[in-house]
Amino acid sequence: MNQEVFFDDLYILSETDEKGFITYVNGTFCKVAKYSRDELIGKPHNIVRHPDMPKTAFKILWDAIANKGFWRGVVKNLTKDGNYYWVDATVLKTTTNGKISYCSIRTKPKKIDIENAIALYKTLD
Repeated sequence: MNQEVFFDDLYILSETDEKGFITYVNGTFCKVAKYSRDELIGKPHNIVRHPDMPKTAFKILWDAIANKGFWRGVVKNLTKDGNYYWVDATVLKTTTNGKISYCSIRTKPKKIDIENAIALYKTLD
């Protein structure tokens, strides 16, 4: 296990509620992460958080969303079977009728961006 999963230049889409519970996933998300829709809907989005990702990286993400309403960066995610995949992620905060939700759009990152992310994450605790 612990092998990298590659995906074509497709979009991985998901939405969560204000507390981070998944409310929508597209088929690409299911295919790459190897979960069914039923296994993802209602679960916390961190179901795909890879243990190599430093907690500080997610604090930076949430601080940026709180201050600017969005964040963009490269993230290592975990598949259901213990493998991993890298994404270039953009997370947007949306408010509809006073209800907050988050939309994440993820694409295949460039190799240099993965290398830069690995170097950055080594500096975080």
